Amino acid sequence: MWFMLMFFAGLEIDLPLFRQKIYRSLAFGVVTTSLPLLLGTLVAFWLGYALLPAIVVGSLLASHTILGSTIIARLGATSLEPVVVTIGATMVSDTLSLLVFAVCVPLYASGFSVSGIAIQVIEIVVFIPLVLLGLGRAGAWLLRRVENEEETYFVLMFGILAVTALLAQLINLPGIVGTFLAGLAVNASVKDKPAKGKLEFIGNTVFLPIFFIVTGFLIDPMVLIASISEDFFLAAGIIVALLIGKWIAAESCGRAFGYPAAARRTVWSLTLPQVAATLAATLVAYKTFNAAGQALLDSRMLNAVLIMVLVTAILGPILTQYYAPRMLGEVAKEPVGSR
Repeated sequence: MWFMLMFFAGLEIDLPLFRQKIYRSLAFGVVTTSLPLLLGTLVAFWLGYALLPAIVVGSLLASHTILGSTIIARLGATSLEPVVVTIGATMVSDTLSLLVFAVCVPLYASGFSVSGIAIQVIEIVVFIPLVLLGLGRAGAWLLRRVENEEETYFVLMFGILAVTALLAQLINLPGIVGTFLAGLAVNASVKDKPAKGKLEFIGNTVFLPIFFIVTGFLIDPMVLIASISEDFFLAAGIIVALLIGKWIAAESCGRAFGYPAAARRTVWSLTLPQVAATLAATLVAYKTFNAAGQALLDSRMLNAVLIMVLVTAILGPILTQYYAPRMLGEVAKEPVGSR
C-alpha cells in the first residue's frame, strides 16, 4: 500500500514546472531538506535516541507533501514563481530525504561496516540512473506501444511499480524508494493518459483509505495518549524542529530570490505538511529491526510522528489559505514588467 503511495508521489510531481526554475528549485530543495534534517536529528538525539534512529527521524521531517496545492490552484496562483519553485523543490526534498532514509535502514538492520557502506553507496549510484534513465526510456517506449489498450497500459504501470520495488529490495533499499523513482521515471509518459486517471481513482478510493486504516491499526491508543501526556516533549520537539527548519529555509531562500513577505510565508506553509513520504517511511522504519530485535523507530516515535502528521496536515493548508491571497495581492501591486 505504501508502495502505491510513493508511486503516486512520483507521478504527481510536475516536471515541466520543475524545469522552469530548476536552479532555484534545486537550491531551495537542498536547504528545505537539510535544515529540518539537521534539527530533527539533533532533537531526537537530545531526547535519547541513538544516532541512526535520530537521523531517520530527521529524514522524516525533511520531505513534505503540498496539501495546499488545491488552494493555490483555486486562486489561480500555480504559475507564480514562488509556487513553481516550491513544487520543484518537492521533488528534490522527497528524493534526498528518501536517499538518506535508504542508507540508514540497511545500516541499522545489518550493522555498520566501511565495506557495507561503500557497496550500498555504489548500488544507490547505479540504481538511481538505471531507474530514472533506463526504466524511464524503456517504460515510455512500452507504454507508447499500448497507450490505446487501457487494460494493458494499466497492468504495465503496476508491473513497473512491482519491478522497481523488487529491484530496490534486492540491493537492501526500502521498496518505497524504488517506487518513488519509478513514478518519476514514467511521469512524463503517463501525463494526461486515461489509464493514469483510473489508477489515481483506484489509489484514492481503495489503496489510500486502506493505507490509513492499516496505519490506524498500528496505533496503540494508550501509547498515543501517553505520547501526548508523558512524552509531550517528544511530539512537541519534532514539530517545533519541523516548523523552525522549514521557516528558516523559506525565509532565507525567499529573501535571496527577492520574494516579498507573503510569498515567503506561502512557501513556508506549502512545505509544512508531512503526509505521503513521511507516513510511508515511518511505517517501514517501524517494521525494520536490528540483530537484537529492536525496531528502528519505536511505538513512542511512531505515535509522535502521527501527531506531527495530523498537526501539519491541518496547519499547513490553513496557513496557505491565509497567506496565498496576500501573495496574489503583492503581485497585483507590482508593475507589469517586474512580475
